[in-house]
Parts: sequence; C-alpha cells; structure tokens
Amino acid sequence: MAKILIVGCGAIGSELAGVLSARGHDVTGLKRKPPLSAPGIIRYVAADISSPADLADLDSDFTQAFFIVSPDGRTEQSYSAVYETGLDNLLARLPDTHWLMVSSTSVYGQSNGEWVDEDSVAEPDNITSRLIRQAEQKLMGFNPANIVVRFSGIYGPGREYLLRQAMQIPSIQQFPPYFTNRIHQQDCVGVLAFLLEQRLAGEALAQCYLASDADPAPMWEVIGWLAERLHCPPPTVKAVDADTGMNKRCSNARLKTLGYQFQYPGYKDGYLELTSARGS
Repeated sequence: MAKILIVGCGAIGSELAGVLSARGHDVTGLKRKPPLSAPGIIRYVAADISSPADLADLDSDFTQAFFIVSPDGRTEQSYSAVYETGLDNLLARLPDTHWLMVSSTSVYGQSNGEWVDEDSVAEPDNITSRLIRQAEQKLMGFNPANIVVRFSGIYGPGREYLLRQAMQIPSIQQFPPYFTNRIHQQDCVGVLAFLLEQRLAGEALAQCYLASDADPAPMWEVIGWLAERLHCPPPTVKAVDADTGMNKRCSNARLKTLGYQFQYPGYKDGYLELTSARGS
C-alpha cells in the first residue's frame, strides 16, 4: 500500500482516486473546493496550491503524488499560478515525494502531419503551452524518478465537443488532412494507475510517456463518421491553402511496449458508446 496524494481532483483525478483507493492505497485528494462527500475512504484536503499557507498543514510523508491540475482560464496568469507558483510550492512542501505529472501534447509545436514521440522536440509556440513545458522540465529535473505523461485531446462522457461539432454541419479541412489525436478519459485513468503500479512493482520507467490512442485520424474522417452515426448532414469542405497546417500524429509506442493495453484504441471504439447513448 502506498500513501498517495492527488493534486487536482476533477473528473480524471476523482476517478483515479477511487480506483487507487479500491486497490488498497491510502489516497488523499487536494482540491480547492472538495466535495461534501467522497466515495470509499478517500480523504480530501481543501487548498489552493498557489498559496504556501494553504499547504502548511498538508502531510509531508506522501510516497507518491499526481499533479493533475486545471488552470482557471486560458490566460498566462492562470497557467502561471498552477504550473509555476503552484508546482514550486508543492515541491518545496514535498521534496522527497515521487511525482507523476499530467501534461499535454500541446507542448509539441510540429504542424506538418509528422509523427511525434517522447524524443521529439517539444518547443510550443504559445505561452500557455510553454508554461506547461517549463513545468515538465522543472519536475523531471527535480528528481529523476518523476514522470511526465502527455495526454492528447481527452474525450468521453461530458467531453463531447466533437459530437456537438458534427451536428452543426461544420466546414472541415479535407486536403491536406488535419490530423487529430485523442484519448478516452477512461484510458487517462487507466494509464495513470498502470504507471503507478509499474513503479511500485519496481519496473524501470522512462521520465516521459505520450498517451494517445492508436488512431491519429484526419478530422475530416472523424467528423464525417460521427455525422453519419448521428444521422446528420456531412461536413462541408473548408477551403485552405496547400501549405496550411496539418497538426501532428502522436505515437503511443513507448506506453504500449511497457504493457499498457488501451480500452479504446481508436476513435470509433470510444465514440460508438457516446453516439449509442444518444440513440444512434
């Protein structure tokens, strides 16, 4: 049994807390506004990580911790509050804890449809992604046992942006293809729990893992398939220049080689459930 802290208990953090608690771990969730009641034996601590005073009474003997934060907004100030100030405060309070940070594939700046993996250059253009990248580097440099997991676009119940888009007859780039990368939120939880168990079992782990499903498909294909499932008109072709951006394609080879098996290996696996729930 490990004593575990989960910083940031939104949908993924809360579900992860339940999974780890059910496996016998001692789990504490840190959240600015904890729920009034929690499943199982999960304890919650109310704290704002940007305030050192809020962390003063936090236990300091956690062996493992997850950093799964969500900024208040898309501003530089909001991202700095959690990825700079907040992370610094946590590392100062818990210097001996092994951390696992949830990051994002937005740290990659590639846009020509190329494949990226954990060894690819990560030099994002926008300030919010640069702050995430700086937090990655700080955490990995702080302790070689710390791990960063880069999630691509998360979808699932409550995260149905593409479904809503498909129902609006959108104008979508067809040529050149614009690739999309995604991961079902159940696999987000699964990956985090899997990596923790591998670490506790003494497996040698890398410092960075890219977590995305095995089907980085063109947006035109995805929206067209969803529109058909939802009995909606197909998307229209968006006029673009021949040299317009194509995003990137994310490889999950390192994670699969380690032994993780995706519950939803492609977008059709996950969206079949979501569209069926809508009666399609």
